[in-house]
Amino acid sequence: MSTQDLTKPVKIEDDKNLDLALRPQTFNEYVGQERVKKNLSILIQAAQKRSEPIEHILIHGPSGLGKTTLAHLVAKEMGVGLRLTSGTALEKAGDVGSILTGLSNGDVLFIDEVHRLNKLVEETIYPAMEDFRLDIVIGKGNAAKTLQIDLPRFTIIAATTRISLLSNPFRSRFGVSHKLDYYQSEEITQILNRSAKLLGIKASPAALKTIAASARSTPRIANRLLKRCRDFAQVHNQAEISVDLAQNTLSLLEIDPLGLEATDRKILSLISEKFNGGPVGIKTIAAALSEEEQTIEDVYEPYLMQLGFIDRTPRGRIITETGKRHIGMALDPKQASLI
Repeated sequence: MSTQDLTKPVKIEDDKNLDLALRPQTFNEYVGQERVKKNLSILIQAAQKRSEPIEHILIHGPSGLGKTTLAHLVAKEMGVGLRLTSGTALEKAGDVGSILTGLSNGDVLFIDEVHRLNKLVEETIYPAMEDFRLDIVIGKGNAAKTLQIDLPRFTIIAATTRISLLSNPFRSRFGVSHKLDYYQSEEITQILNRSAKLLGIKASPAALKTIAASARSTPRIANRLLKRCRDFAQVHNQAEISVDLAQNTLSLLEIDPLGLEATDRKILSLISEKFNGGPVGIKTIAAALSEEEQTIEDVYEPYLMQLGFIDRTPRGRIITETGKRHIGMALDPKQASLI
């Protein structure tokens, strides 16, 4: 795993076993997102009283905040099966048909990265969501016939990091839509404390706060950094993760006290120095850094904007005074932030 992978909230292969081990089993164990949890709990209880499947749910927000975990919890609370897929896996109408016809009454189908569905697949899902019916076209031209297949009453829970890419007709078919927000530092510390206990890691409260401050307000990243601190402690024969050990680990990974890594700082320096603070277009930034535009927009930009380091304008991105002050800070985890 590269240094940059550690602070990318997207899923990577190394996350699979970790996610399974640390995934909350109840809503009480799920830290943060209180508003969303309360709304989902009411939705579940109401559906159970009516003995009906829960309505289709759309969950959006940055990667790594717990969208998949919420789908697992909803299915568990409803006492139904859960089928997992993604927008990239559903390439044609037949893929949708094979999955939907295999569901049982009340089951939950979770579609991750739903914004990646192609138009044909999306239109195939419309009647399935509304009327629990699958329309299959057989033949071509004048000989074409439509075959209708009745489906069990199921629930789609869709997750996306880019809700703006979903069409209005598709969004309107979800009875519930919730946005996940970035976590507070205190919430990340709670998550790290729980993760440390589950993984059998000894860590001081101050060390957990240090890791939480550099986790980009994202649980997935926090758990990755905790694992790297554990590795550092084991290699150096330390029985407990101390503040110094956490700081040394983060310094080795080139992650500063606010969670910014090398690419984040390059973006800030580029706008500030090469383009005199901006505005500068996203295409220009991507070309200068040899990064994909979508990676910058999905991975780096949201957190930099949350910190107030950059702003979007009609003419492009600009760096704020706060952002300028931060890039002047040396990469020393013991040095206080200037904001």
